[in-house]
Amino acid sequence: MLNKAVVLTLALSIPVLGGISGCSSTLPKSSLSNICDIYYHSPEWRRAAWDSYDRWGIPPNVLLAIVYQESTFNAEARPERDYLFGIIPWKRPTSAYGYAQATDFTWYEYQKSTGNWRAQRNDIHDALDFMGWYNNGSNQRLKIRKTDAYNLYLAYHEGHGGFKRGTHRKKKWLLDTAKRVESRAKKYLQQEQHCR
Repeated sequence: MLNKAVVLTLALSIPVLGGISGCSSTLPKSSLSNICDIYYHSPEWRRAAWDSYDRWGIPPNVLLAIVYQESTFNAEARPERDYLFGIIPWKRPTSAYGYAQATDFTWYEYQKSTGNWRAQRNDIHDALDFMGWYNNGSNQRLKIRKTDAYNLYLAYHEGHGGFKRGTHRKKKWLLDTAKRVESRAKKYLQQEQHCR
């Protein structure tokens, strides 16, 4: 029969071990700059990207470049909180959350449109399906090519209405960010040719 100390030690160890195994899909930061490393370390991310591509036609290199920019592949990413008087944590500027940084309203629209009511923003399959759905909408409504990471990102950030009104044109920081997304998408595409 186990004594109380052994039972207590085992009971305390289980959550710790569970926490370690739950982090196994977390990628080393150095791997985020190479799409082959992403595929190697997280085969489920590869499957999710290609499933989204098969459904919506947005290439994996574009999807993953946007995920990198929005959340750096952090499932629990949220915008930084504002601070009252510079010291008291306050509200977040938006309800954006998860890999895709989708807001509550846009996520609801996705769920309603696809019937995927169980979709969660911190699930990579759901997040990439959402991104495919949204960017497919940018293609249909705004006639942006499905491979045009630069303009797809601008429409993703500003919304379809904002992009149509040209709200992005006065935001140099956003245009620079979109260039980085475009550059990463091109880099991912080149790397993808050599993935085993």
